[in-house]
Amino acid sequence: MKTISSVVEQYIRKKPFLQSALAQGIINLTSLSRIVKPEIEGELGKDIRNGAIVMALKRLSDDLEFRATHKIIKVLKNIGEITVRSSLTDYTFLASDTILPQQARLLEEVNYNQDVFYTSSRGVNEINIVISNSMDGVVERLFQHEKYTQKAENLSSITVKLPAENVSVPGIYYFIFQRLAWEGIVLYEVISTTNEFTILVDDQQVDVAFKTIKDLKTL
Repeated sequence: MKTISSVVEQYIRKKPFLQSALAQGIINLTSLSRIVKPEIEGELGKDIRNGAIVMALKRLSDDLEFRATHKIIKVLKNIGEITVRSSLTDYTFLASDTILPQQARLLEEVNYNQDVFYTSSRGVNEINIVISNSMDGVVERLFQHEKYTQKAENLSSITVKLPAENVSVPGIYYFIFQRLAWEGIVLYEVISTTNEFTILVDDQQVDVAFKTIKDLKTL
């Protein structure tokens, strides 16, 4: 049997931004109840008082605040080193039978230039390369016969070292990326390993992105 509380919770869970804002207590519950009232009534098939919806939202917000943020904030307070690199270029190539040997040759070139930033990831159909723009000429020479779908310039990377327990707490990346989205940060790439991740952003947004991530340690 459907209840007001279960229908309200189902409604909120379909809207991640609303769920997070509710957990942080930054939404006027009375105003929100008026907005969601028609949909809740439609789901239950009867008229519902605003007060009943407000009470359901209050119980849900108290529960969400503990469950959704307590463990996450504990992990984020222990964020480690944050490293910023600028003057990067992001290449995306279509996967092919010939591209891996070219990547091997590029790695040889990178080994001769220890100050060069380089990272690569492979999907099912694409291969991505992020590299210092001083190596653009080398990349374009080695991959001249490959098909690329994107080349983005004037980018910066932010690499964040996470505590080991990040792999056992759900919602870490969502929590971080949500705040970046709130600040209007456009993520060109997200590259991760077990205990660190790197985001690629426009040079003009790197200061705001860095501050947003750094401020997570003070939540």
